[in-house]
Amino acid sequence: MALPGLQSWAAIIAVSAAVSAGAILILRPILLRHLLAHPNDRSSHKTPTPQGAGLGVMLALLVVCALAVPLSPQPGTLTLFPVLAAASFLTALGALDDAHALPVSWRFIGQALAAVAIVLTLPEDVRILPGILPLWLERALLVVGTVGFVNAVNFLDGLDWMTVAEVIPITLAVAVLHAFGVVPAWIGLLALALFGAMLGFAIFNKHPASIFLGDAGSLPVGLCLSLMLIYVAKVSVAAAVLLPLYMVADTSITLIRRVINKEPFLSAHRSHYYQRAVTGGRSVPQVTTRIFLLGLVLAMLAIGVALSQSLLSDFVALALGVFSTAATLDWLVRGRR
Repeated sequence: MALPGLQSWAAIIAVSAAVSAGAILILRPILLRHLLAHPNDRSSHKTPTPQGAGLGVMLALLVVCALAVPLSPQPGTLTLFPVLAAASFLTALGALDDAHALPVSWRFIGQALAAVAIVLTLPEDVRILPGILPLWLERALLVVGTVGFVNAVNFLDGLDWMTVAEVIPITLAVAVLHAFGVVPAWIGLLALALFGAMLGFAIFNKHPASIFLGDAGSLPVGLCLSLMLIYVAKVSVAAAVLLPLYMVADTSITLIRRVINKEPFLSAHRSHYYQRAVTGGRSVPQVTTRIFLLGLVLAMLAIGVALSQSLLSDFVALALGVFSTAATLDWLVRGRR
């Protein structure tokens, strides 16, 4: 099924990957001088490495959407502009934070404003739990959930290829759901453009990474994924839960554990499951490969339940997803023996 503006998935992915890789290649010398990430308590790298590759990723997203939308406008396409504007805002905010650490309150306010911008511009027919929650409460919960998810993506962007391993399965699954008519064409376009942009970034982020995504990338990527998941949830809540299950589980369990242990959970740390795996002796490629494979399993389960529209399949898929995620978390925390 053709997406708006370009004739094939391959063309969208290729253009996005080329723009992303080209922009990162050009920007890298500048980032090396001005956005250098020095190792700290949260870092998994041992040498100063440039960050801010998210600028190239987001440029690719903007270029592909700018090319595609005017060539073949589709119903609802204008909804792309609020998320692209909000994502661009978070890119700028993240770049400032990459250059000089901003106060947590500033970052939170910026993320909240971006979340409000995309949630308030959702069409009225985009409902997750109609008849169960009033519209105002559902929208408020979506804002909170979006801010939380943006932070989850940011927290888990701490290992070479880590974000690539998380984003690729989700965006591919959303694109497949578009092909089956489950989500709108413009959401499919956004998914494939982000898929390609992350492939372009992956060339430079392969272990040992020569550049990092930075907050300039993790924050807007999290926002774009949040919007995709909202549209998936409109059709299947179970599918929207399955797709980001590892990210939500790792972040939530780690946060709860740190609160229980009375640790300063807002400070930099290395206690996420993927970080504990590396500390425990797993290699970086082992960790990211395992998380990528889990992502593919969750993506296939999500596609299945979204297409089947069966309560029984929802329960079975969720059980399998939780089991697979728990097994992966256990493998990560056990480390190498």
